[in-house]
Amino acid sequence: MNAIIASALLGVLMMFASWIFDNEKTHTRIALVGLLALIVANVLQLNGIYTIPVDYKGLLSFTQFGLYVNTILFILTFLYVWLNGDEIAKIGNHAADFYALFFFILCGASILTSFNNLLMLFIGIEILSIPLYILTGADKKNLNSNEAALKYFLMGAFSTGIFLLGITFIYGATGTFQLITPNVNPATGMAREQLMQSAGLILIFVSFNFKVSAAPFHFWTPDVYDGAPTVFTSFMATIVKATAIIAFVVLFHSQYKALGYSWELLLTFVLISTLFVGNITAVFQRSVKRMLAYSSIAQVGFMLFALYGPTNFANEGILLYIMAYSVASIGLFGVLIKMKDYSFEAFNGLAKKEPLIAAMTTIFLLSLAGIPLTGGFFAKYYMLNAAVQSGIGLWLVALAILFAAVSVYYYFKLIQAMYFVEGEPAIHEVEQGYKYKLLVFAILILAIGILPNVFLSYLYF
Repeated sequence: MNAIIASALLGVLMMFASWIFDNEKTHTRIALVGLLALIVANVLQLNGIYTIPVDYKGLLSFTQFGLYVNTILFILTFLYVWLNGDEIAKIGNHAADFYALFFFILCGASILTSFNNLLMLFIGIEILSIPLYILTGADKKNLNSNEAALKYFLMGAFSTGIFLLGITFIYGATGTFQLITPNVNPATGMAREQLMQSAGLILIFVSFNFKVSAAPFHFWTPDVYDGAPTVFTSFMATIVKATAIIAFVVLFHSQYKALGYSWELLLTFVLISTLFVGNITAVFQRSVKRMLAYSSIAQVGFMLFALYGPTNFANEGILLYIMAYSVASIGLFGVLIKMKDYSFEAFNGLAKKEPLIAAMTTIFLLSLAGIPLTGGFFAKYYMLNAAVQSGIGLWLVALAILFAAVSVYYYFKLIQAMYFVEGEPAIHEVEQGYKYKLLVFAILILAIGILPNVFLSYLYF
């Protein structure tokens, strides 16, 4: 509850800061201090040192897993603002307004990690989503940004309607909005209220696939990610997507049995479609930004392995995955922001002009590809192990590895441009301090890859 209240109050504080202080750097510093306070408060609650005694009426349930996810999301947001504060200030007239939206998004994220009721799940999703429509269209003079915002809003409204219909069906079947364990018939392995409850869960499943941009419900993602200001695309593709995935996992770990044997077929179809569409389409992209949009779809395919069933590997794997994926992607988008254009040709010869930036970009790409000694390798390993433990066939694991091999091609195409193609890179002047910030992200990626258990230890103390 600390995180929900604190993030909402910090959002209001940033709204006042937008007209109290004129200096954009002051806005960034206030946001960073607020995020630090949020992290400290959440860590104290995670350790049981400080809690607010409130009767939640069964609406919220603060678990070790949920509190740890909150801590990860807050730290990722702090790193994101720390890296991109100057770029955020260049968009619009008041950076503090954008930081207010970030805090409101974190408020929604805190609800999505602790909901115990379908109405709270809906409220969390809406609090998370509505500020994103504003961020997507923040560059008002850019027609692509305006188009992306409209498309995102329409698709979000459409998926919300599907979600509410699903909640209605589940309430009709169970008579409650609480997340109760499905009443399964041992003879069939399916829920007794099969028709209505299963229909509701399938509708919610479809809606969540829209939110996390899983195929075949991904079609809005490339245009929205490409049209939004790059600095906000970084936030949407990492912290927001990670939150939606966690809510997806929390909900269906408790409810998937109501779908019986059809759950495995349904999830497998979406997972394979997501891996196929994300990886194959990314191969043919000529824009690095658009390639990363399709890459984010492919990464969701691996995250979906956590949905096959609640196991230690599934919980550990999804946490490790959102950490490794988010750190690498924020770092990579941080490099992309400094480029004059987003074509692969813009990176030609970057290793000669900016060897440190090229080396860090390589680390980020290797992590996304799942190469050993980077965080992405163990993240993929944990996800595949979770699939094996859930009893799914090894053929699906082999197929996922094959698609991971395909991803190596388009990630290495960018590495090839930096190191093996002659040319003048289209990059702006990069301050030394910014390079050191990117270096912190690269070190984090290697630390997650070498010592993954250190980052998961809080789950079991």
